[in-house]
Amino acid sequence: MDTDGAADLTRRLKAQAFGLGFDLVGITTLGPPATRERFDAWLDAGYHGEMGYLDGDGGELRRDSRRPHAGATHAIVLATQYGGREPSGPVARYARGDDYHELLRERTRSLHDWLEAELGRSVNARPYVDSGPVLERDLAQRAGLGWFGKNTMLINPKAGSFFFLSSLFVELGPDVRLEVDDPFEADRCGSCTRCLDACPTQAFAGPRVLDATKCISYLTIELRGAIPEGLREAIGGLLYGCDICQEVCPWNHKFAGEVAEPSFASREGLDSRDARALAREFLTMGQAEFSARFKGSAMKRAKRRGLARNAAVVLGNVGTRDDVPLLEAALQHDEPLVREHAAWVLEQIRDRLSI
Repeated sequence: MDTDGAADLTRRLKAQAFGLGFDLVGITTLGPPATRERFDAWLDAGYHGEMGYLDGDGGELRRDSRRPHAGATHAIVLATQYGGREPSGPVARYARGDDYHELLRERTRSLHDWLEAELGRSVNARPYVDSGPVLERDLAQRAGLGWFGKNTMLINPKAGSFFFLSSLFVELGPDVRLEVDDPFEADRCGSCTRCLDACPTQAFAGPRVLDATKCISYLTIELRGAIPEGLREAIGGLLYGCDICQEVCPWNHKFAGEVAEPSFASREGLDSRDARALAREFLTMGQAEFSARFKGSAMKRAKRRGLARNAAVVLGNVGTRDDVPLLEAALQHDEPLVREHAAWVLEQIRDRLSI
C-alpha cells in the first residue's frame, strides 16, 4: 500500500470511529512503553496495593504492548467522554450509568469488522477496554491523545479527562499501512497543583505519582479488606470512587462536556448529593437486591460487602443520631467486614455527638 493509500485508509478509519461514537482516535505502533521505568518504580514502592494483577505475569505483559496479543503491530486508541459537567455526588461519574466495558468493547469490535470489510479479508485483532494487561494511558499518549496530568490522568487539550479509553490491537502486514500519529509530548499542566492540593487523603507521593493505597477510588472499589482507620474520615461522603482531582482541573472546567451517550446517564438515585440517604440504602441492602440494582453496572465490582463497608464509613462521617439504630443492627450483618466497620463508626458517632 502506497503513502496515498495509507492516508486514505487512515482518514476513513478515523471517520468510522467517530461515526461509531468515539470522541478521540489515534494510531500508534506497539512496543515497550515510555513509562516502563516509572511503572517498575511504582510497583517497587508498593503503590499498587492489593492490585496484584498489575505485577507478576500481568506486569511482564504491560512492559511491552506487543505481548498481550500475538502478532499485533499497531493499536488504534479510542476515547469516549462520559460527562464531567454533572454535579458532584457520592458516586463517581463514570459509575453512575451502565457498565462501559461491554458497550465500548462492542463498538471497538464494530471498528474491527469495518476494517475487515474494507480490506476484504480477516484481520488479526483484539479489543481492550480497561480489562487487559495494557498500560492504556501510555498507549493513548503515544497515539497523540493527550498528556499525563499531575493527577496521573490522561488529559486532552480539547476534551479534559472525563473519558474512557479503549483500543483495538491489530496486526498490519506489508500490504496494509496506517498513518501513525505523533506522541503528545507537551506538558500543559504548567505550575498548577490544584489536583495535588485537593486530594483529601494526600494520595499523591509527587506530581504524576499516585499512591493507590491512599486513593479514595482504590479504598472504596479495589480494596477488599478493611479501610485503614487513619483514612476513613477523609473519605467524607464518597461511597464509590472519587472525582475530586478531576473536578478541580482547569482543563475540565473548560472542556468537560455533558453526558452524550444514554447508557452513561445516571441510574436513578446514583447522582444524588444526599450521601447519607444512599449510605443507609447500601448498608441495609440484601444480596438479591444488590444483584438486581447493580446488574449491568460497574459498581458491582465492589461487591455488596464493599458497598456496605463504604456505607458504614460514610455514615460515620455524615451520619446523625438517627442512624445509630441502623448501625447497631449492622453489628449483626452477615459480613464480618461490615460488622467491624459498623462498630468503629458507632464509636465515632457517639464521640462526635456525645451520645
